[in-house]
This record gives sequence, C-alpha cells and structure tokens, in this order.
Amino acid sequence: MAVLPVRKIAVAGVLSAIAIVLGVTRLGFIPWFSGASVTILQVPVIVGAVLEGPLVGFVIGLLFGLSSLLQAAIAPTGPVDVAFTNPFISVVPRLLIGPVSWLLYRLIAGRFATSSAGLDKPKIHPVRYSASLIAAGLGGSLTNTILVLSALGIFGFFPWSLIFTVAIGNGPVEAAVSAVITLIVVSVYTGIGNSLGKAKLSKLEE
Repeated sequence: MAVLPVRKIAVAGVLSAIAIVLGVTRLGFIPWFSGASVTILQVPVIVGAVLEGPLVGFVIGLLFGLSSLLQAAIAPTGPVDVAFTNPFISVVPRLLIGPVSWLLYRLIAGRFATSSAGLDKPKIHPVRYSASLIAAGLGGSLTNTILVLSALGIFGFFPWSLIFTVAIGNGPVEAAVSAVITLIVVSVYTGIGNSLGKAKLSKLEE
C-alpha cells in the first residue's frame, strides 16, 4: 500500500522541480515569431497527471504556479511579470492543467488504461493510446493558454485584441509542441517500465 504514495510523491517532486527549473532558467520558453515565446512549462504538469492521476497533476500545477508567482514578485524579467504577481493569473489556471489532461487521457484511452505510473503495458491499441497522450498534451496546454490569457484580460493587464492575437499566434503551436513532448516522454517512460518489468520504486513495497 505504501508504494503508491511514495511513487506519486517522487514523480510529483521530480516533475515540479523540472517545471520550476524550466521557468527560472527560461529554458521553458522557445523563441517564436515577432519576439514572442512558446512555453513548455505546462508539460511536466501534463505528464505528471497522465502518469499518476489528477491529484499529482494538481500538486505539480500548484507548485508551478507558486514558483511563477514568486519569480514574478522577487526576480521579474520584464513588465509582463507584474501581472503574474496576481495568483488568479499565475496560480489558479495552472491548478486545472493536470485534471483536464488526465480527464482527456482517460476518456480516449478508456477504462483499460492504467491510471498508475503506466508501468503495466496499456491494454489498448497503440494508436488509441497515442491519441490519448496527444489529447492530454493538447488539452492541458490549451487550458493553460486560455485561462492565463483570459485572466490577463479580465484583470485589465492587456487589451482583448492583443490577447486574441497572442492566443491565435501562440496557442496552437504551444499545444502541438506539448502534445509531441507528452507523447514521447510518457511512451519512453512506460516503455522503460515495461522492459524492466517492475519499477525501482516498487521495491519499497517489499
């Protein structure tokens, strides 16, 4: 019984650290057209939710959001960061990335897909499994984009015309990149787990 909490804590910790490092080092921002950047900061949240369920995704999203808020308050890198000192912009939208990603993954994968770390080979067709991972990546990323941009508009930080332009220009690209990374990372992780037959962390159960 102890193995599941330990594994979930470990996965949440590692992926939260990755999300924070990507944000602090700016490695999570890929240069795009017109000086804009495509962010992949939401990917660890999506991967965590797919591997370990909505609660883990929620926790990673919370830590991701809090780190974004603290960085904006303590070490801002530009005028836009001022907006992210508002928790309704930096934190609240990130709480929903994981649950939405997990829900889409489960809906498409169906009841045969495991909601654990995926170390048991999913008993579904590979195409369906891949589609479920892609949907999780797309949905999680779009959740982040739509909610953050909507909050920026609601609180009056940017005009809606600009927000719409950013959403159209960045949203689809970020979603596509997130979907590809999610597919690759989860597939590799589950593949390694299947080849080993047993996760190293599961030894804690013995």
